[in-house]
Amino acid sequence: MEAAMGLMRRIPPKQTETALSALLTLLPHHSSDLLSQVDQPLQVLCDVDHGKEFILCEYNRDADSYRSPWSNKYHPPLEDGALPSLELRKLEVEANDIFAIYRDQYYEGGISSVYMWEDDNEGFVACFLIKKDGSKTGHGRRGYLQEGGWDAIHVIEVGPEEEGVAHYRLTSTVMLSLTTDNESSGTFSLSGSIRRQMDMSLSVAEGHLCNMGRMIEEMESKLRNSLDQVYFGKTKEMVCTLRPPAEVVMRLPDS
Repeated sequence: MEAAMGLMRRIPPKQTETALSALLTLLPHHSSDLLSQVDQPLQVLCDVDHGKEFILCEYNRDADSYRSPWSNKYHPPLEDGALPSLELRKLEVEANDIFAIYRDQYYEGGISSVYMWEDDNEGFVACFLIKKDGSKTGHGRRGYLQEGGWDAIHVIEVGPEEEGVAHYRLTSTVMLSLTTDNESSGTFSLSGSIRRQMDMSLSVAEGHLCNMGRMIEEMESKLRNSLDQVYFGKTKEMVCTLRPPAEVVMRLPDS
């Protein structure tokens, strides 16, 4: 299992589904662990009742059906599918509305979904998802990429309140892939994933959504910086080492 997880951490996000399928065939007795621990590129389904797309993941799946955050119904229909409590469902609806605004401001489009459910420690868990298709035919507005995708998964475990304070544990994963194809740069492909965790104890005076929102905003800023340094920075360094740019001759003025 350790070797399998090490392999999956090194597989490009585009090949995750193929690699995971092969591992499930080789290690059927570890299937539940692999499915719960390996993050895959996010898929999308349309809620026909509301005419809105929602994101599919392990956190809104029950059997072979997925719960929509808009209608709170499973697609395909499932009679005894797990549902959040009325109080938590109200918070989930509010979170989806607020997170859609965050998505538009930071990502200039895309699809977002928020799911919540009770845990065994008298608290709850929230999953915030964003999928942005940056290709020319997707949600991209600038048209620089032939293909491109950004999948962000933020899972927050919220502990029970104690004297007006709650403990939050945020686990975030970002999967990035992009491909360019034009005359100036040729065909170039880059993909990778990164995962980070954050623990904080915060006052609930302003509500759970404010606390979770601040944590996600801070974490996404750190993840963007890490991706810029690790993937783009190292790639630029390697390309410039293998194919150094032409030297610019500086002409000094005559004295």
